[in-house]
Amino acid sequence: MDVSRALTQIAEIHQQIAKAEVYRGYRPLPVAASGLIGIAAAALQARYSLAAEPMGFVMYWGAVAIGAAAVGASEVAYHYVTNDAEADRGRTRLVIGQFLPAAVAALVISVSFLRLDTGLVRLLPGLWAICFGMGVFASRPYLPRATALIALFYYAAGLALLARAYGSGSLDGWPLGATFGVGQLASALVLYWDDEQLRTERRWARRAGR
Repeated sequence: MDVSRALTQIAEIHQQIAKAEVYRGYRPLPVAASGLIGIAAAALQARYSLAAEPMGFVMYWGAVAIGAAAVGASEVAYHYVTNDAEADRGRTRLVIGQFLPAAVAALVISVSFLRLDTGLVRLLPGLWAICFGMGVFASRPYLPRATALIALFYYAAGLALLARAYGSGSLDGWPLGATFGVGQLASALVLYWDDEQLRTERRWARRAGR
């Protein structure tokens, strides 16, 4: 019983340490690239009149989301497979696990709307943005503090997209692509700024140690 209690306490201590340290698996360039994918996808949809009907819209943007997620998390996956220590892999699983419920919720909502009434699909861009914001906010304890502002942006954008959907039945991809493009580019900026602060702190620490 004492051994079990000690292991539980050690696990709790590790979790508290993980919360206190900023997770730096996400890198600015891949995250920025994922945002550019969203903008490019919106431009392609408008240019070639793609995904004009509900099923096509959901399939198109679902594929875009998968591609953008793969690019945005590419460096995380690379380091996880090649050179991360077990403790770092555990932190990666913890951070990604915080985001996954929101992603699953977005998937369930999308499938449900397609099965219930395809007319509801026009609400999905706003709901997707809100779900994404929920995922970002859930990951916030392990990411730079300014991440909370990114989550608030997605919430606000999601509400604006929902309000727009009630006034228009069109499946225009630009509002959705712009929302995720701006959100991911802002996220990349936050990550870059955090990296710069870390490098500055390390330089000062080296100077102080001389």
